[in-house]
Amino acid sequence: MSDAVGSRREFGDGPLSRAAAVVYTLLAVELWLLLGVLPGLVALVLLDRDASNLPLVALALLPVGPAVSAALYTLRHQRSDLTDLRPAAAFRRAYRANLPGVLRVWAPTLLWLAVIAVNLAHLPAAAVPGWWAAPLALVGAGVVLAGVNALVIVSLFDFRTRDAVRLALYFLVRRPGVTFGNAVLLAAVAGVTAVLSEAVLALLAALVVLALLRINEPMIDDVRRDFTS
Repeated sequence: MSDAVGSRREFGDGPLSRAAAVVYTLLAVELWLLLGVLPGLVALVLLDRDASNLPLVALALLPVGPAVSAALYTLRHQRSDLTDLRPAAAFRRAYRANLPGVLRVWAPTLLWLAVIAVNLAHLPAAAVPGWWAAPLALVGAGVVLAGVNALVIVSLFDFRTRDAVRLALYFLVRRPGVTFGNAVLLAAVAGVTAVLSEAVLALLAALVVLALLRINEPMIDDVRRDFTS
C-alpha cells in the first residue's frame, strides 16, 4: 500500500507530470474562455470594420472581462499535481464569484473607450483640430492600461470597486515595468486582430492570459504584501 502511495506521489510530482498539468490546465482554460467569449466573438466576426459599429464592438467585448478574470484566477491557482486537477470547476467558480466586481470595472472601461474611439473617428466632422487626436489617444491608452490593472486586481483580490480602481491607477506609476509589459502585450493583441482576425486571437486566448498573469506578477505581489492583511 505504501509503495502504491509513493508511486502515485512520484507520478504527480515529477517534471513531466507538472508539464502535463500545465498543458491540461491551459487547454481547459482555453475551452472555457472560448465558451465565455463566444457570443461577443461571433458578433465581432460578423460586424463590419466601420466607425459606426464602435459602440457595438464595445458591447461585444463585454463578455471578455468576466471570462479573462476567471481564467486569471484559474491559472494563478493551478495545481501542479496531475492527479488533482480541476481547472474547469475552478474557472466556473471564479466566473460566478468575480462576475459582479469585474463588470463594475470592465463595463465603465469599455464605455470610456467607446466614447474616445467614436470621438477619434469623427474628429473631422466635429470640426476639431487634428492635434486633438494625440491627447485623446493618450487618454484612451491610460484607460486601457488602468482597466487591465483593475481587472487583474478584482480577479485575484476582494477589494471594493473604488479601491481597486485607485490601486489600478497607483500601479500605473508604481510599477512602470508592468505598465510597459501590458502595453506591449495589448499592442501584440491588437496587431494579431488587425492582421489576422478575432478568431485567431481567441485560439491563443489562454496563452495571452498566461502572459498577462506573468507580466503582472510584481503588481500582484505588491498588492498582497502591502494592501492585504
